[in-house]
Amino acid sequence: MAFTGAGASAEAGIPTFRGKGGLWDKYKPEELATPHAFSKDPKKVWEWYKWRMSIISRAKPTRAHEVLAKWEERGILMGVVTQNVDGLHQVAGSKNVVELHGSVWRVRCSSCGIKYDLEFGRIPEEELPTCRRCHGLLRPDVVWFGEPIPHDQFNRAQKMFSEAEVILVIGTSGAVMPAAMLPINAAMEGKVLIEINPEETNLSSFSTIKIREPAGKAFDKLDKILWEEGSLEDR
Repeated sequence: MAFTGAGASAEAGIPTFRGKGGLWDKYKPEELATPHAFSKDPKKVWEWYKWRMSIISRAKPTRAHEVLAKWEERGILMGVVTQNVDGLHQVAGSKNVVELHGSVWRVRCSSCGIKYDLEFGRIPEEELPTCRRCHGLLRPDVVWFGEPIPHDQFNRAQKMFSEAEVILVIGTSGAVMPAAMLPINAAMEGKVLIEINPEETNLSSFSTIKIREPAGKAFDKLDKILWEEGSLEDR
């Protein structure tokens, strides 16, 4: 299985949050990504998310996204647990995707809780989108600071981690809890972690193998090793 973070989409032109040049170097999380921030100034929060959605809408899946989808289709990858909210795994063709932190291409009503799916690239035109059912204020269906990961998604993620033999840890700093505990617990249970990240992270010491390259470049090489050289042609 694969466990992905912002670094998996960085090569698609989507800014990461942590690390050098990350979004949190320029913006304060408490002003843009908390329930309090939305309650205080929903217009400001929506402006920021529409800006992010405009960047994501122009992005295309990277080689890493494409290879993961290919491996799932061919039966050697169980699925993907992602911390990303950009939807690029699904655009690339991945079917079994657990979105721990939600998706910018889905909204939910802050009053009645109903959710609406958006098409990839479809940015709400209204300044402050409202619910078709109760006319309450809609918000991005993402997990903000101070909010729990939805139980159904976390349970699905735990199940995948428990069933996988090898876990590809791709482009994540391992700094966000409780998501980062999933690969840590897996490593402590003796599972093989393969970290693909240009930099050392909080998960590096738990990893059996470390590949210090950007995700797209690494997966391009791995895919050639597995398929073009015939390693898995008979499987």
